[in-house]
Amino acid sequence: MIAAQLTARFPSGMASLAILLHVEQQTGSYGSAGLVLAATSVGQAVSGPVTSRWMGVWGMRRVLTLTAAVCTLAVLALGLLPLNLAGYMAFGLIAGLSTPPIQSAVRTIYPKLVNSSQLTPLFSLDASLQEIIWILAPVVITLVSTQVGTTEGLILVAIVLVLGCGWFILSPEVGRVRIPRSRRALGRVLLKPPVALATAIGFLVIGACSAVEVGVVATFEHGSLQAGVVLGIFACGSLVGGLSFGHIPIGPWAMARRLIIVTVGLALTMVMLNAYWLGGALFLAGLGIAPALAVLFAITTASVKFSETAEAFGWAGTGQLIGAAAGSAIAGFLVDGTGGPQGAYLAAVLFAIVGVMVSVIFVRALPDLRDRDPSPFPDTEPVAVTPS
Repeated sequence: MIAAQLTARFPSGMASLAILLHVEQQTGSYGSAGLVLAATSVGQAVSGPVTSRWMGVWGMRRVLTLTAAVCTLAVLALGLLPLNLAGYMAFGLIAGLSTPPIQSAVRTIYPKLVNSSQLTPLFSLDASLQEIIWILAPVVITLVSTQVGTTEGLILVAIVLVLGCGWFILSPEVGRVRIPRSRRALGRVLLKPPVALATAIGFLVIGACSAVEVGVVATFEHGSLQAGVVLGIFACGSLVGGLSFGHIPIGPWAMARRLIIVTVGLALTMVMLNAYWLGGALFLAGLGIAPALAVLFAITTASVKFSETAEAFGWAGTGQLIGAAAGSAIAGFLVDGTGGPQGAYLAAVLFAIVGVMVSVIFVRALPDLRDRDPSPFPDTEPVAVTPS
């Protein structure tokens, strides 16, 4: 299941860069490419909660098959059709709207695969292994798009999307797990404080990570191998952190403690811009990323009914997408305004500090899972029977 969902999500680490390279080559404008990526991101942010909720209405396999098919066709259209900017934006929006809700599906399935004592370590393992996507996918798509062609890069994204989603959809667990239809209105799940906090903190954590990416690229220039190596070290730190600390029980202060590690590491990036120093600082910051995401997944699952888990993870994903866009935009503005990459690292530190503050201020709203089953609440309730 983990291997299938990682393969199905692999295109998410390839698509943005593939679209950026292709549209820039076809139009000669990074501004145009940015608009297409913005349209794609808006589509993903809007569709996340909606398509995740649909899985409780029509079933996971139907929703995943439909969205994967539409997304594949939209990606192929971006690569193969002679389009103007409006056309690229339209198909980018369609690709975003039809992005298969793999994350929501698999994190809804996990509580049904393992017992309660194994669920938190499983979430941590998932958060750690997803770093493989962000380590390998950009390298693969850059090599294909620059050495073979940008059209071939988008075709590769479509092929991996079909194969990965097909593998995941055909997994027996996807057919066995049934999500009950939610009886609450769309968005009501956000009224649960842990879900709202998970969405907000996810926005801040991913915003910090996106700001770091802008800072590293600005430090070493776009074509530098050092930029890729340093970002890879950042992802490796997250991988090591998740595998090392995933077994630690989650209490109300777990999020704050893990984000403090992230904040300290990011603050050290502002000391100097030497590649070795940045690599070490970001490795330290990365040690807290996957464990923090594991806390987000666990408190979300433990705070909702099973019928609400997919939608809750959909909102969490939307928060992270908006955070990625905000982090990149603010970091880019500060880089231009300060004339150097320090502005991006400052943005990352500020995102992380606010994350720590939110975790501390609202600590009473975070569930204590140290001695509690982190599985979602059942949708059935006991019925009182009056003896005759």
